[in-house]
Amino acid sequence: MIYNDKYPSALLQEAVEAIGSLPGVGRRSALKLALHLLRQPVENVRHFTGAIDRLRNEVKYCSVCRMISDGDLCGICSDGKRDHKTICVVESVQDVMSIEKTRQYTGVYHVLGGIISPIDGTGPSDLTISELVSRVSALAKDFPPEETEVIFALSGDVEGETTAFYIYRQISPFGVKVSALARGLGFGDDLDYADELTLGRSIVNRQVFRP
Repeated sequence: MIYNDKYPSALLQEAVEAIGSLPGVGRRSALKLALHLLRQPVENVRHFTGAIDRLRNEVKYCSVCRMISDGDLCGICSDGKRDHKTICVVESVQDVMSIEKTRQYTGVYHVLGGIISPIDGTGPSDLTISELVSRVSALAKDFPPEETEVIFALSGDVEGETTAFYIYRQISPFGVKVSALARGLGFGDDLDYADELTLGRSIVNRQVFRP
């Protein structure tokens, strides 16, 4: 590595650049964190880096809903007390965590892994939409369509609405109930920034999805 005279050590510079690559961490904060780690006992740092390494290499994604998990099935999909005929469609793992905090939802989830965004080069094939369609198709065969519900818990911006409309067109032939969060959330709001009370009310008061 080429030494930068802004840092007294090339190793420190490398650490700062690595930490600074994390979202929301600026260079000043990265330097502060790097110096903090440098002051910690070696065992503490080994535990920290080991946890990150295990997260990256050992974490799995649920084979059903694509939530992160330590095994083939996540704790929600393997819970027999959940309503497996109601599927809440979300963009990310963080959205699942936000909704679970409200304690207002007892169904299961489907994590898309993003939303349709032509500007970012993200199309339907880049998401887990086909897997969702297969889940809904299987449920429609096993249960009366009116007993199955798909809830769109996506952001209210253009990309979120486009994604919901695309999925709706894919699952509408199955005749299942399709709903969306009540608009207690502002246009374009992300679920992980919504307070628990507002998000909980949006789930309880969800409305029929109208494309």
